Amino acid sequence: MASNISLKKLAFDNTQENVEMRTVYNDTLMDLAENNSNIVILDADLMGCVGTRVFAKKYPDRSINCGIQEANMIGVASGLSLMGKIPFAHSFGTFVTRRTYDQIFISAAYAKLNVNIIGSDPGITASLNGGTHMSFEDMGIMRCVPNATILEPTDTVMLRCLLNEMANDYGIHYMRLVRKNAMKVYREGEKFKIGKAAILKDGTDVTIIASGYCVAESIKACIALEKIEISVRLINMFTWKPIDEEAIIQAAKDTGAIVTAENHNVINGLGSAVSEVLVKNYPVPVEMIGTQDEFGEVGPIDYLAKRYHMRDKDIVEAAKKVVLRKPGDLCHAN
Repeated sequence: MASNISLKKLAFDNTQENVEMRTVYNDTLMDLAENNSNIVILDADLMGCVGTRVFAKKYPDRSINCGIQEANMIGVASGLSLMGKIPFAHSFGTFVTRRTYDQIFISAAYAKLNVNIIGSDPGITASLNGGTHMSFEDMGIMRCVPNATILEPTDTVMLRCLLNEMANDYGIHYMRLVRKNAMKVYREGEKFKIGKAAILKDGTDVTIIASGYCVAESIKACIALEKIEISVRLINMFTWKPIDEEAIIQAAKDTGAIVTAENHNVINGLGSAVSEVLVKNYPVPVEMIGTQDEFGEVGPIDYLAKRYHMRDKDIVEAAKKVVLRKPGDLCHAN
């Protein structure tokens, strides 16, 4: 069963963390490397961007800057895995998935190797880097890799926990990672298990299933919806694959309506993954927050969240709409 954390126990106060995600990424890898000589890192000329220059300085023989050659980087990571190493390979999410798909699929996954792939600046968090760097499709691409594990940590507490799990879990892992400051959601010491969703709040009228950037927006939406007497269950689905089917099915049975919220294209994204579970097991009305088959564009995050309808206000409207779509005997909306 998914872990259940009450909103009252969260660290969420609608403020950003005071430490960047990339700092915790680097610090955690250094901790792992200190205790495991097989940990190695690879980067596509972005060590400054993701903060791993410190790792490279301490462990120069376990750090490889492959240059702007992501496909080659995955090939090198696959070779390192064959030699018993545990590689973590990073580039921007767009380039480490779109440019490298054949290498991931054949050189790493088909060969049943152990490769951890990190794609930074997911979706609107690419911000001023613009549409070419805005990965609205990375998780969908990776969903099609057989047996791959696909993750999106919410904040530094979750990131640290999941990196430790990845290092000890053989196989292909893809993690999309905000480089800079995330919204603080969890308190230090919280634990998470790959493949098991985190239930942030229980409710009876509608379930919001969110990931990444949209988790904090969904918490704000929950608070607003409770004020108009719509009871919300909130699930943080940080593992997209293998997805927590039990949590989804139980939410559908208990609340009768689902809203998905993702910083990603709804096509082959979280909304699709959740709907695939529902249509086979317990169909209920679903509304999807996310990009609607669109390219990215340049802008600050606040503008982009409004442009692509990922704000708490958009989630509130989707929840109100989906509640009205429930069968009459289950509809609690006024």
